[in-house]
Amino acid sequence: MTLPTQLLSGTTTIGVILTAMVAVALLETDIPLHAAGRWATIHRGPNLALTFVTFATNIVFNAALVTVLVALQSSGIGLLHLRALPPLMAGVIVVVALDFAFYVGHVTMHTRPSLWRFHSVHHSDPAVDVTTTIRQHPGESVIRYAFMAAFAFALGASPGAFAVYRVWSALNGLLEHANIRVMRRLDSLLSLVVSTPNMHKVHHSRLATETDTNYGNIFSLFDRLFSTFTPSKRGVTIVYGLEGFDDPARQTTAALLAMPFARTAVIDAPALSTAERPAS
Repeated sequence: MTLPTQLLSGTTTIGVILTAMVAVALLETDIPLHAAGRWATIHRGPNLALTFVTFATNIVFNAALVTVLVALQSSGIGLLHLRALPPLMAGVIVVVALDFAFYVGHVTMHTRPSLWRFHSVHHSDPAVDVTTTIRQHPGESVIRYAFMAAFAFALGASPGAFAVYRVWSALNGLLEHANIRVMRRLDSLLSLVVSTPNMHKVHHSRLATETDTNYGNIFSLFDRLFSTFTPSKRGVTIVYGLEGFDDPARQTTAALLAMPFARTAVIDAPALSTAERPAS
């Protein structure tokens, strides 16, 4: 796969994601979980700005990662090349393994202060809806791709399986963050297997005891396996954001890009509960 082909594929994927975002946004107007408050308008511009910054960085990282995966595949390097596996089985292994890489990277960003400084940009959103999904600092993109690359290279993942995971991951992320009302029983049932809207809303809580749970992206398996699961029924009453970041001046695009480099106590203390977190 040549670089121009990779870039074309990347722009096509972005088009699919943007189309899905519009569809989910329309769904939010029909069956909202929470009525739109003042933040629904305030956060939209900065969130979309960071979304397009992330799109730009992801095109570059995807192209670089796929180039290496193509080389590894042609050389037969990677754990999946140690024995012949049916393509479908190999693809399933890659998707599950990369979702585990996401889980490990996500937990690490919550437990390492230096990494939390970047991830906190995502968590500082006082409202959560579809525009929050890719509200991500470029530094977080570097962290996420480092974890994905480590797992993908070790496996010798095929470029096709990697692409399936990336698209599935992005589309599920849109649904997880969507401000949509889902029947609690249905959400609880689905959360036995996958990460659902109510389940993920818990992760955006201001309480560290809730924030530090439900890390999964596609599957809920790893949260259950490693005891970081909180029942999805808690997600309908969550108060979003981080204490000390409700000032609109701290929610501009420029402020969010500068946020990881600020000397702010709340960024340095991801493990503190809301009551313990000092106002910044």
